[in-house]
Amino acid sequence: MKHILKCISCNSYTLNEKCNCGSKAVNPKPAKYSPEDKYANYRRKVKESSLKEKNLL
Repeated sequence: MKHILKCISCNSYTLNEKCNCGSKAVNPKPAKYSPEDKYANYRRKVKESSLKEKNLL
């Protein structure tokens, strides 16, 4: 079964690994939620730093 993929550069959707523009297509869906999330701490740090950069925090 093929899944729909999204192109990184032109933001179009395709079923192929490579888009018509020639760049890579990736899975557009977010990762599944897990209460034992190993990377939550890293995600929060990145989000906090980006909010500080924009002077929103």
